[in-house]
Amino acid sequence: MSNEEKSDKRSELENKHHSEGNDPHFEIQIDRTHYTVTMKHMTGLQLRHVPTPPIGPDRDLFEVVPGGSDRKISDEQVVEIRNGLRFFTAPAQINPGREEYVAGVFHVAPY
Repeated sequence: MSNEEKSDKRSELENKHHSEGNDPHFEIQIDRTHYTVTMKHMTGLQLRHVPTPPIGPDRDLFEVVPGGSDRKISDEQVVEIRNGLRFFTAPAQINPGREEYVAGVFHVAPY
């Protein structure tokens, strides 16, 4: 068997191995950026470390639920990973502007 034939056979076996699901990979999105992950189950903490730099504690991680309420993912929560899964982050604490009562009128004060 020639080296070319060996290479073709190896590629064929690798493709078969991938198609049989022995080496899973999943395409997900976090904040509209595409990533490939290889774990079938990931915790919120593991998902936070997919992007570089990792998602910091100042942001919450949410799973997009089409047609429903998006789901906040805690660091300990296990998520079943599948192709097309989408996540987004949002500030962990939102501080709306303060209101001040001046001359009988409420005004939003700057931060």
